[in-house]
Amino acid sequence: MLAIRVTVPVACFRKGLAREYLETERLPPPATCYGFLLSLVGETDRRRHLGCRICPVLVGEPHTSVVLRRVWRLKQLPLSSKENSRPDYQQLLTSVQLVLWVESKEEIGPDPLLEARIRTALERPEQIDRFGGLSLGESTHLVDEVGFFRAHEGKGDAFLVADDGPLTMPVWVDHVGARDTRYVTGRLECVDLREPPPLERMPRIVAAW
Repeated sequence: MLAIRVTVPVACFRKGLAREYLETERLPPPATCYGFLLSLVGETDRRRHLGCRICPVLVGEPHTSVVLRRVWRLKQLPLSSKENSRPDYQQLLTSVQLVLWVESKEEIGPDPLLEARIRTALERPEQIDRFGGLSLGESTHLVDEVGFFRAHEGKGDAFLVADDGPLTMPVWVDHVGARDTRYVTGRLECVDLREPPPLERMPRIVAAW
């Protein structure tokens, strides 16, 4: 199992049902973390590492603020029509600090597995062929730092799978419609940063076939 640390100066992990008021989750859903890791290793095939497990852990408490911004929604053609944009309020998090635990034993794709590719990206970045800014969430929410997490004393809030949990987060997002989006139920639990979470409680990335 591999743990990496990630810091993001400004981010919004938009709640799935948020519309006029764009609320944010306290930490990124597993599907968002998966997309970030694919970008980190330069992978463009979303299905390449299906089956891996990713557990986000929030370290500390980011500051929450609200901004008024222009939001685009497709209501009519052409895309540039003024009917497709409107001002909406959005919650933002600042100074987000995360630990991402990654486990690749259950991946269904060929080698190298995601864990190995992340190690290569951090140890030998010159071997990675990728493009664009590295972001977590929206494309404008760029990552400041990413590196190996060195276990130390401290605690964080982890999103762990639980059948009776109060939170539902996506492990796969259908970017065309909502029908094929896949979710997992869980809860935020305070965990010791020196120990990895139980494997069976780490969210697993699965997709609709």
